[in-house]
Order: sequence, then structure tokens, then C-alpha cells
Amino acid sequence: MIDPHAPAPPGTPPPWGAPAPLPVRPGTGRFLVLACVFVCAACGLVYELELVALASYLIGDSVTQASVVLSVMVFAMGVGSLGAKRLRWHAAAGFGAVEAALALVGGCSAMALYAVFAWTGDWGGLWSAGPRCLLVAFSLAIGLLIGAEVPLLMELIQRIRRQDAGGAVADLFAADYVGALVGGLAFPFLLLPFLGQLTGTLLTGTVNVVAGGALVLGLFRRDLSRRARWTLLVVNLTVLGLLASAAVLVDDFERAARHAVYGADVRVALQTDVQEVVLTGGTHGRPLDLFLDGRLRVGGRDERRYHEALVHPAMSGPHTRVLILGGGDGMAAREVLRESGVDQVDVVELDAGLVRLARHDPALSALNGHAYDDPHVHEYTADAFRWLRGAPRSGYDVVIADLPDPGITASTKLYAQEFYGLARRALAPRGRLVVHAGPVQSRPRAFWTVAATMRAAGLAVTPYRVLGHDPGFTAGPDRSAGGSRAPHDWGFLLASAGRTAPPLALPADAPRLRTLTRRGLAGDALEPPTTWPPPSTLVHPRY
Repeated sequence: MIDPHAPAPPGTPPPWGAPAPLPVRPGTGRFLVLACVFVCAACGLVYELELVALASYLIGDSVTQASVVLSVMVFAMGVGSLGAKRLRWHAAAGFGAVEAALALVGGCSAMALYAVFAWTGDWGGLWSAGPRCLLVAFSLAIGLLIGAEVPLLMELIQRIRRQDAGGAVADLFAADYVGALVGGLAFPFLLLPFLGQLTGTLLTGTVNVVAGGALVLGLFRRDLSRRARWTLLVVNLTVLGLLASAAVLVDDFERAARHAVYGADVRVALQTDVQEVVLTGGTHGRPLDLFLDGRLRVGGRDERRYHEALVHPAMSGPHTRVLILGGGDGMAAREVLRESGVDQVDVVELDAGLVRLARHDPALSALNGHAYDDPHVHEYTADAFRWLRGAPRSGYDVVIADLPDPGITASTKLYAQEFYGLARRALAPRGRLVVHAGPVQSRPRAFWTVAATMRAAGLAVTPYRVLGHDPGFTAGPDRSAGGSRAPHDWGFLLASAGRTAPPLALPADAPRLRTLTRRGLAGDALEPPTTWPPPSTLVHPRY
């Protein structure tokens, strides 16, 4: 499509007739415009990453959320660039208005998305799609405003000193891409760990409005009428006031939203280097619940049902050396230590903050039986996949994979054929591997895909499940409301190397268990499907 407003060839007088009257030299003016491009690009990428990160945490499935945000935002940027053509003849005023709107919308996006999730997420029905709809709306709005920036900045830099379009575009895009690099690195390494998502986004909005307002009101103020200057000043101060007020109230807002999600019994809430950890209850006879990134990981009402079913069937055989992958809460280690004859328990947990909490929090350490104080237990802070690559061959009698549910993007590689190949290599002769493979009734395909993947890695599997209570919180990859209300269960896969599946039994000298019996365990066995789904691999995940 031919643009009727395309820049004139070099040497053609600009439509405004003369360079803008600037309070600084033209070279300094160009530098200030490019510096503003740098800052605005950094802020824009922070908004984008913030939407992806928060949506992945609140809604789940980070691949889907990243795809939605990026595709919608890039589309909107194209539309915004086209729409900005009508503002080019009032580039200074238009750019100031765009930056004020972008700072307000982008800066408040995290709080708005969190608020909708917290206060309407359990309404069900039409409201269950509220966070997703708001995510698309923010991606669209922010993309439109970011897309409008470059055409307006192009006009402003040409307003200072006329140059060929190719040179101007090269300068603008160089500053834009470098700013995007800085924003992309600042979000995970500075803003997120030191300020958190809410405060970090509000600070980004503040930087955005200050940079845009300073450029227009400082450098191009003579392009604006007196009324336009005062209007833009009042708008910018209003946006700054709103962002500052939100920053002051962000802690109270976060506490209220957290109570809306988890209830009023929140006792510990901390952001580790890996995830958000929340503890509720655990005092005055109330059951303790542990949430990791909003998903219920340990439910005090029936956690023993889960951990006894996970650990003790795998201990029916040699169990001198035991490896636990995940399980940083210490519950699986507690059950392992209840068996006699255990000499070594290695716990490989990615989140050192969770291990510290499990060791020192009075309620959580009491629930895990102070497992980390036992001299047989050795913890390692590492990614389970990477750790297995360096693990000794045939080093463990029992390997217990107590990991997040399959389908959560961060754990996909931990349910891949390559992972189970490494786990098989770590098993001693007659060794057994047990895997928590997610709920069977509500997500049967994911469960049987895990089983098929283990079979593809040379393991013979024995599937079983135990029933639990419906906790009202999802443990799987999708945190949106309105999901399946099927009876809550846990699916497990007991495996050994070779073609003969291990029997589903308890050790002959097993301790007295609260929830598991030999007869009940036999009834928990599952019949394998007639047709197995294809296995999942690193390059072709199927969850």
C-alpha cells in the first residue's frame, strides 16, 4: 500500500517550513529524542513481560499466555502505527497524550489483572473468563499505544533536523532495540526480585510518563499552545498522582487480594527466587495448606493420603538409598524416614527458599516431622533434570518424583522421555521409580501420556490412584475457575527398568500407616488403556 503521507525525498522542504524552535542545540535535541525512544522502549517491554508473567501465574500455561500477549500486542502495534498517521501534524501533543495514556494503562495493568482474578475468579460462569478477557484487552490497548510511538517520534526527530528517512529510521530503531534489551533484562533481574510485579509495573509507568512529558513540555513546548501545555501538564501530574497513590497502597491491596484468593488465614507469604510461597493455617488446630504460585501443593486435611500413597509402595523392596526429586516441603522425606533400613535420602529441590521454610517454619517443620534435621537427609538446590545428568549410575534403590503436575510449562521437561531415561540410569538393579502424574479422572490423557512416556524410556509401569478431598484449588496447569468438579484424586505410576512391572504392594515391615492399607492399595490399581497415547519428548511436549 502506498502511503500518501510518505516522507519527502531528501532536499524537499518539510511541510512545516522550518525546523522547530528548540531551547537546545539540534544535536542535543536529537540526543534527547533518542534517549526518550530508549526509555519508552524499555518501559514497553516491561509491560509486555509483566503481562506474560502475571498471566502465567494467575491463569496458568505460560506458553499459551505468552502467545496470546505477544500475538495480540504485535497486531495492535501495527494498528497503532497506522492510526498515528492522523496525529503526525500534531506530533508533540499526540506523543505526550500517548505516553500519558500508556503510563496509566501499562502501570495499572498488573493491579487490575490481579484484582479481577482475586475478586471474581471464583464466581464461575461468565466471570470465569474475566482474567483472560482483561489480558487480551490490556495487550490490545498497550500494543496500540506502543505502535503509535514510533511514527510520532519519527516526526519529532525530523522536526529537529531534516534527514533521509532511512537514516532517521535506523537511529530510532537502534535506540528502540537497545531500550528493549535493557527493559527485558531489568524485569527479571531487578524489578521482579526487588520490587515485585505490582510495584515494578507502577514504577515503570512513572518513568514512562516522566520521560514523555519531559520531552514534549521541555523540548517541544513551543509547538504547543498555552492551553495544550497546561492540559498536558495537568494530565501528566494526574497520572503521576494515580500511580504514586497506587504504589503507596500496593501492600494493602496485595494483602486484601491474597486474602480474597486464599482466605483470611494467610500466615506466611513470600516470593522466593523461584515462586510465590503461601502458608495458611497451621496454628490453633487449623490445618496447614501450602500454595506454590497459587496452586495447592500440600493440603493439611489429606496430605498424608497423598504422601503415603506416593512413597510407601515404592519402598517395597531394597530402599537403602533414596532420591527425592522435588518434595522441598519435606513431606516425602518424612515418609521415607518412617521405613526401616534407610541410610541415605537425597532431596533435589530447585527452590532453596522453600527448603528454608520447611526447615524453620514451626508448623511446616512439625508437619514434615523435622525431616531436614535428620542426618540421613541431604538436600541439594538444583534443577532435577540437570542434577540427574550428573547423578551416579545405578546409585539409588528408589527414586521418587514429587514434582508439579504435568502440563505446567516449567515442569514439562520433567515429564519427558529424556528425563525418565536419566532416572532409569540412576536406578540400581531392582530399583523402583514412582511418579506423581496428576489427577486421573479430570485429566486422564495427561496421566496416560506420562505412563506412555515412561514406557518409551524402557520402564515398565504399574498405574494406581488414590482419592482425596476437593480442595477448591487446582493443582494442575490451568488456574482459571469453572474447571472440572470431578472427585479429586492423585494418579501415580510405579515403575522399574525392564519389561516386568513392579507389583503394587507395601513393605513387609511397613510402619503403621494412617490412610493406606494393603487391601485398599490393591483396589487402587488401574487398568492400562487399550491404546497408548504417544510419548512426550523435549522437542515435542504433549501435555
